[in-house]
Amino acid sequence: MEKNLTSGSVFKNILIFSLPYLLSYLLQTLYGMADLYIIGQFGSVADSSAVSIGSQVMHMLTVMIVGLAMGATVFIGQSIGADDKKNAAKGIGNTVTIFMAVSVVLTVILVALVKPVTIIMSTPTDAVSGTIDYLTICFVGIPFITAYNVISAIFRGMGDSKSPMYFIAIACVANIGLDYLFMGMCQLGSAGAALGTTLSQAISVIVSLVVILKRKTGISLAKADFKPYRPVMNNILKIGIPVALQDGLIQIAFIVITIIANNRGLSDSTAVGIVEKVMSFLFLVPSSMLSTVSALGAQNIGANKPKRAVDTLRYAAFLAAGFGCVVAVVIQFWAEPVVSLFTDATTAEGAEVVRLGGQYLRGYVWDCIFAGVHFCFSGYFCAVGKSGISFLHNIIAIVLMRIPGVYLTSMLFPTTLLPMGLATASGSIISVVICAIAFTMLMKKSKQNRIEVQHG
Repeated sequence: MEKNLTSGSVFKNILIFSLPYLLSYLLQTLYGMADLYIIGQFGSVADSSAVSIGSQVMHMLTVMIVGLAMGATVFIGQSIGADDKKNAAKGIGNTVTIFMAVSVVLTVILVALVKPVTIIMSTPTDAVSGTIDYLTICFVGIPFITAYNVISAIFRGMGDSKSPMYFIAIACVANIGLDYLFMGMCQLGSAGAALGTTLSQAISVIVSLVVILKRKTGISLAKADFKPYRPVMNNILKIGIPVALQDGLIQIAFIVITIIANNRGLSDSTAVGIVEKVMSFLFLVPSSMLSTVSALGAQNIGANKPKRAVDTLRYAAFLAAGFGCVVAVVIQFWAEPVVSLFTDATTAEGAEVVRLGGQYLRGYVWDCIFAGVHFCFSGYFCAVGKSGISFLHNIIAIVLMRIPGVYLTSMLFPTTLLPMGLATASGSIISVVICAIAFTMLMKKSKQNRIEVQHG
């Protein structure tokens, strides 16, 4: 349902929009973990490895699709804010056209390259066949994965973050049921996990399409809206492509960090892997703020209310940074107990993992503060059509600090993971500095333009 978020309390709008988005991210995280949990109950170690590796590939792909869809959220949001429903309809139609083409091309290419992708991931020999089965089925299901994320992006652009939450909840429940059917009763192993994932996405898409047909969105779509229209497509892709590339490179950076940890030994590798899972939960709040600022900011920019867009950024940044500060302080006292939830601390190996994981988490958790701030800035830059800035600051942080910093601290401090954790977080400090400079320059340019108009 279309919802205009350009009036009323900015803070209240942020909470109303972000909470369903936060729950959606949480459900999506649980959705991904369900496959690993259930395959662990019914499958072999090789099956678990296959699902784990395959899930990494699909997560990277999904993140990039979501990033590309950000262009649709912003374009539709700006159109809704400007009360231009005709333009919003063109945005929705062209979004569907773009992503239908993208999903078909991706499916063909990735199915053809499934074996090379499996090799690139350094898949253990015993898990190769299972990984190929898992990825092949998931690659065939890319149109459904794409459709879900596109529909969600469209709803969020219209100011509705609740419907996507319901859609992912349906997919989550369906996935768990299908996993027990395919992996438990049918003993299909990693292929069963892929079938459950793909079919549950298909069910979610079908339900969402039924909702769209029955609900009055306030926007009427005509056949002409699906016809490629270059100005609309250019606007969507101009925002979406930098975000997709940025998100993909961030995922690659964390894979590189995992490889660095793997070279330090099994205990270090396990500790870093556990902390990454913990941080993925903690990062749900910053991620929801990014999407919230993008959607609400876009509507306010479209409504020619730039001050409200800036206020949205300011409130969201305070919320994200405040959350980060609380979590960072708490973790300094509870790092080891948190890590011990994921391993058996009563064994010598488990105790070592807990010790190292506590060190890494204590350093890495400070990223919740700085990442929360630069995520909000990135959302604002997307809302004003400057997503290239988001791409730039993330790449600079990755190339100049995050990867070199982690590598150097890994070499210089072989007995502790604390410096590696701090190096991982320090990349976000560079991003915050760049974002603050870019934001200041944009504000000065905007003020100068207003003065020129007044004297023109």
